[in-house]
Amino acid sequence: MPHEGHSHDDDHVHSHDHAHSHDHDHTHPHDHDHAHSHDRDHTHPHGHDHAHSHDQTHAPGEHHHHHGEVVRRPDLARGAAVGKTLYFDAPSGLAGDMTIASLVDLGVPETVIAEAVSKLPITGYALRFGTRVRSGIVATLFDVEVEGGQPERTYREVRSLIESADLDSAIKARALATFRLLAESEAKVHRAPIDDVHFHEVGAVDALVDIVGSAAALGYLGGDVFVSPLPLGRGYVKARHGTLPLPAPATVECLRGLATYDGGKAFEFVTPTGAAIMGAHARSSEWPSFAPETTGFGSGHMNLDDRPNLLRVILGTKTASSELEILEANLDDATGELLAHAIEQLLDAGALDAWATPITMKKGRPATTLSALVEKSAAVNLASVMLCETTTLGVRRIDANRIERPRETVLVATPYGDVPVKIARGPFGPPQIKPEFEICKKIARERGIPLREVLRIVMASAESVAKASLRSQ
Repeated sequence: MPHEGHSHDDDHVHSHDHAHSHDHDHTHPHDHDHAHSHDRDHTHPHGHDHAHSHDQTHAPGEHHHHHGEVVRRPDLARGAAVGKTLYFDAPSGLAGDMTIASLVDLGVPETVIAEAVSKLPITGYALRFGTRVRSGIVATLFDVEVEGGQPERTYREVRSLIESADLDSAIKARALATFRLLAESEAKVHRAPIDDVHFHEVGAVDALVDIVGSAAALGYLGGDVFVSPLPLGRGYVKARHGTLPLPAPATVECLRGLATYDGGKAFEFVTPTGAAIMGAHARSSEWPSFAPETTGFGSGHMNLDDRPNLLRVILGTKTASSELEILEANLDDATGELLAHAIEQLLDAGALDAWATPITMKKGRPATTLSALVEKSAAVNLASVMLCETTTLGVRRIDANRIERPRETVLVATPYGDVPVKIARGPFGPPQIKPEFEICKKIARERGIPLREVLRIVMASAESVAKASLRSQ
């Protein structure tokens, strides 16, 4: 996939005499103080072949392998993050391979990735998991080895390939959403029809593995996905269409709505595939309000002289936050459709709640106050959404706090499969139980039964789980 220079510093060192493309590390746009060179074409969707020379030396504290036995973290159970937070902390940026590596290091079984990818009708590749020690931290390293020539595929062909694969519907939906964002971004940059965007040679295989593999891992865990503000590099990269600025144009398009900042180096911190995965599934946040439980580290292949090239993912339980704000804007020219869309966008971007209140403004004009309750760490990002999606020229920020019932989301076994159910407990009367409504709607639609019947059966199962839980406390 796009612009990722690939440096094999592990036990998978091998050479390829064909055009080579990997989305598994960050491309360094210039020749710096490195020890060996890779004259490879790094193929970008729509034909950006990036030839780079990577002379790599080892930065202090960074090693290829962990000498001695590496204790593997225990596997997490399916649904381990349901109702919880998955936070990608990316001070060194991220790529598709680093995303998968960090999730496997967290506890997603490697077989989850392998089994999902194996259902794609593609051949000529091998998946490799290893370890890398950076600054004393043992991280998981993920690599895709591609052999032989690979066919070029357009976005239309990639979409058809995923749609026809025997994948779980949730994995398929995540993968298609990611590929669509990537293809839309490329199409916008090149002003070409989206179906004609090309994924050339091995880049198509790398992108398929990274996107389908990450979709499988995220789907296995469940949970709300957040990503830290992302560093972006500067400089240039040589592509088939000419010299491109960093960050790559498609990367910027994929990161719309996510917070970014200057990474301070001439380096491709965020790859287009990594950007598409986060852009399709994550919301921006400074460190969120949650209690960390488990941490995983994914390593990039390149060494950085000022920071360890690691992506950290943390699984944690959401905590009640008193650091809240209410965002408000008065609108006297917003239609009902515009307000509904703005509320939807605010909720999708991470608002805890959003609503509209009728008011009367100066000269007796009817108007509406659009409001959103947000965590303070996300206030700037959510205010940007409000400014972008409405006609307001300003957004008020008001400090707020609230008292919350302790709550959790559990997977409840039902005749229709496992269904997530929210259970609110605490010293405020009997537990409140609420099945995930959208999941119940999907079940009713797919099985052709009334929604109220699905809700009744799920509630009965959920009440049994809640009573058993209370007895055990």
